[in-house]
Amino acid sequence: MRTTLDLPEELLKEVMKLTNTTTKSEAIKYVIERIVKYHRRLSIIKYRRKNDLDINLDSTRDRQ
Repeated sequence: MRTTLDLPEELLKEVMKLTNTTTKSEAIKYVIERIVKYHRRLSIIKYRRKNDLDINLDSTRDRQ
């Protein structure tokens, strides 16, 4: 998809340097992917420890 963006040149150069990318498109794609992954992780983490399953692993694994 083609999109026109007005981005500060210095900021984009810094992103390219930090992400070790060679093109502006690669840099923007990299940053967008990282943001999406970050927010997906956050949405999963907020459910952590919300459910207390009370599982006895010894009995589940037929241990005595």
